Amino acid sequence: MSWKAEIEELHRRRSLAEQCGGQDAVARHHAAGKLTVRERIAQLLDRGTFQEVGKLAGRATYDETGRLAGFVPHPYVAGIGKIDGRPVAVGGEDYTIRGGSGYGGSRRKGGQGGFIEDLAFLYRIPLVNLVDGAGGSVESIEHRGYTTFPGAGPDGFERSVALMGAVPVVSAVMGTAAGGPSGRAILAHWTVMVKNSSQIFAAGPPVVERAHGKPVTKEELGGARMAVDTAGTIDNAADDEQDCLRQIRRFLSYMPANVWELPPETACEDPVDRCEDALAGIIPRSARQPYDMRKLIAMVVDRNSVFEIQPTFGRAVITCLARLAGKVVGVVAYNPRHGGVVDAKAARKQTHFTELCDCFNIPLVFFVDVPGFQIGIESEAAAMMRIGMQGRFVNMQLTVPVYTVVVRKCYGMAGGSTVDRAGLNLKIAWPSAEWGSLPLEGGVKAAYRREIAAAPDPAAREREIEEDLRSRTSPFRTAEAFAVEDLIDPRETRPYLCRFLEAAWPGMKTRVGPKLKAGVRP
Repeated sequence: MSWKAEIEELHRRRSLAEQCGGQDAVARHHAAGKLTVRERIAQLLDRGTFQEVGKLAGRATYDETGRLAGFVPHPYVAGIGKIDGRPVAVGGEDYTIRGGSGYGGSRRKGGQGGFIEDLAFLYRIPLVNLVDGAGGSVESIEHRGYTTFPGAGPDGFERSVALMGAVPVVSAVMGTAAGGPSGRAILAHWTVMVKNSSQIFAAGPPVVERAHGKPVTKEELGGARMAVDTAGTIDNAADDEQDCLRQIRRFLSYMPANVWELPPETACEDPVDRCEDALAGIIPRSARQPYDMRKLIAMVVDRNSVFEIQPTFGRAVITCLARLAGKVVGVVAYNPRHGGVVDAKAARKQTHFTELCDCFNIPLVFFVDVPGFQIGIESEAAAMMRIGMQGRFVNMQLTVPVYTVVVRKCYGMAGGSTVDRAGLNLKIAWPSAEWGSLPLEGGVKAAYRREIAAAPDPAAREREIEEDLRSRTSPFRTAEAFAVEDLIDPRETRPYLCRFLEAAWPGMKTRVGPKLKAGVRP
């Protein structure tokens, strides 16, 4: 006896599922410049590695003989595959089917609390969310007959939260995300959205207009300019969907499969002992003159290994993933082209990034040129001190090696947030480095106010005090006292860091696993 008929029926239903919302719906989707979720998954994963789960799930109708008369696939596609040969879990809404809105089945394929989240958590592999759905609708009241209590349903964010301490989670906003999908998009270690064709917000324009009486467009409310550049809700922006998928692959190339592993090493053709002569002159003699910090970073890390996180938000701080001798590092650097002064946005950015690196066993390198936290009325209104000290709190609980490289200024509490007080506290300085509680220019006026005011020529006396103190602020004097561990030729920075990183690697293998933090952030 053969099962040929049933097998043919199975393949027929698979074919129906692959049609998404139908030819017309797919055509409208393409006309908007968007790929279907199946096309996105195919471009994201290594060719031929996608194994879909639940392809036959959906709503079927039958004729009077019991034969299939119609089939609407489940508006979510999920499964496993590989990126650069490593397993990942992936899922996303199918916007061509009811706008990717929720499905009333007893078990979800994806979304918060769905099968694909369980799989990523239990298999301990990265999860990629391709978010393209608007979430719940008031229409569900009519269907269900009652309203549900927020957060109290069978599928909440419990698994989404648990994933944040276990495996890398990436969310790509590839359409309009509101409500539950927008919350799930944020519950990720790294987020990206597509310029001009994706938006994210707590509630859409109709709800906002009803609440505030003022019309607003989707792009104004939650486009990349708002979500990425202004609010920092989303980390990075992509020029188009292909760029978005490329960025996801690139980000995951720096991540371990889970917190129980070290980041993947790659073969490095860039000589470990490469010493760039340009580093000897990159820091200007004038403390007020800016220079290109990104160029400095590129001359130290492996060539073409930099992947910047949040490049358009909190621009006083640069955060990026990179490699040294093939090993992954997280880089935090202060941008003199934006003053290097840490404002509330830059502090938020730095704290999130250092926490990300610590979670996934990625050593941190600080390139320090920071005059301090931003001061003034606007800064106080933005709770600069509270946000800044949150970063200091996280820094004191880091478990990964931290390398502090002071290239110019290192002052105040912002400067103190660059050192490894929880670990080895290794500080490396260039001859151009200077440090202290306050820069001399402002600190002298505050500390010697009465003496300066009583002098016959206050301005001259202030200059005299500054010159006297400056003679004692040489980094050579600090190095003599071993109060900075090493003063090095800037050209030696790459080989110095590579050697220490190699030495740290065996110990790092003994400290993998979930990072359970004690206490409450200030």
